[in-house]
Amino acid sequence: MSQFLQLLFLLSIILIAAKVSGYVSIRLGQPSVLGELLAGIILGPSLLNVIGLPFLEHEMSEVIHLLGELGVLLLMFIAGLELNMTELRDTMRVAAVSGFMGVITPLLLGWGAGMLFGMEQNAAIFLGLTLGATSVSISAQTLIELRVLRTRVGLSLLGAAVFDDILVILFLSIFLALVSTGGGGAAGVLITVVRMGGFLLASAAFGVWVLPWVMRRISHLPIGESVMTISLLVMFFYGITAEVAGGMAAITGSFIAGLMLARTPEKDRIEAGTHTLAYALFVPIFFVNIGLSINLKEFQTEALLFTLVVTLAAIAGKWIGAGLGGRLTGLSNVESVQLGAGMISRGEVGLIVASVGMQQGLMNNNQFSAIIVMILVTTLVTPPILRWLFARSGGSAGKKPRWLKQTRAKSEANAHSEAS
Repeated sequence: MSQFLQLLFLLSIILIAAKVSGYVSIRLGQPSVLGELLAGIILGPSLLNVIGLPFLEHEMSEVIHLLGELGVLLLMFIAGLELNMTELRDTMRVAAVSGFMGVITPLLLGWGAGMLFGMEQNAAIFLGLTLGATSVSISAQTLIELRVLRTRVGLSLLGAAVFDDILVILFLSIFLALVSTGGGGAAGVLITVVRMGGFLLASAAFGVWVLPWVMRRISHLPIGESVMTISLLVMFFYGITAEVAGGMAAITGSFIAGLMLARTPEKDRIEAGTHTLAYALFVPIFFVNIGLSINLKEFQTEALLFTLVVTLAAIAGKWIGAGLGGRLTGLSNVESVQLGAGMISRGEVGLIVASVGMQQGLMNNNQFSAIIVMILVTTLVTPPILRWLFARSGGSAGKKPRWLKQTRAKSEANAHSEAS
């Protein structure tokens, strides 16, 4: 069988499993993403090991992984498109405090758990950093399905996740600079901060002053789907620049690209085209691939107690830390609990951070297996918890809060007066 036919076979299996499991999950009152994650675990090395079939080449798993990475970029791009800068700016204080406390609290709990089980100081600190990571893509998809992405909780959650991403990468860079002989010490830390700040300023400036002009010009060209093509190129450019120049995750750049394009008149066309492309192919591959990357057979039973403690610390740290940050900055008790729950998932971000620890020799196989199980549990429990919490909130899912309506009304009034 040629490599092309092998790829077609794998894609067919993954898409069928994703859509069927997503449908079953919805019928059971859960978000479709939960079913897609479970489908990946069933298809992966934990059970069926579809990727390991004898007639499939090893390179196929890497191809599926890369297609899944495109899926998460598109998912965060859509999340950015569904917001606007004014709405996000109104939740900036909540996002900053929640994001900060959502990193510090699990970091301290993870460090404490590591020291309790006799880990070395550096290894315990790194364990805390692993617990501090957040994968907002899982929560973003769930909030989109529940139609609460543009409520105060949804906006605060996305903003907090951006702060979380920046802080974890910054702390990880500082940590590696201090423990590595070639890390550059204080100079390396300063370079990391400057790179991040420079990227954020440059991406915002380009999005505000240059991108609208480019989109206006492109939209009038007699080229098929020119708006969609340039939008994808902008997403790729922001993702590449975020990682290469800014030292941040590519998904952060993709999210910012969506925010910038949401300000253009072509937003609706971009959103419709991206939705079709993402949810027909790439996003299901991404969620299934998370399950494919986990092998529960490698879990060491002697690390069961350590795994349990780490998992509880991961859930409690995010839920309490980010939730308390929301409460301190004006969210209600219910909203704070919802915000904290949305930060629980570690997903692919946790896997990336954990893999860095293995490469640096900061953890052994038992500790790595425990972290993998923690990532799996936190990723699986987040969608049903969010569904349950929003269902308990009296059916408010999808309603816009009063402050958001007032903000939008004020913006429309200002636009009308300027037009007059």
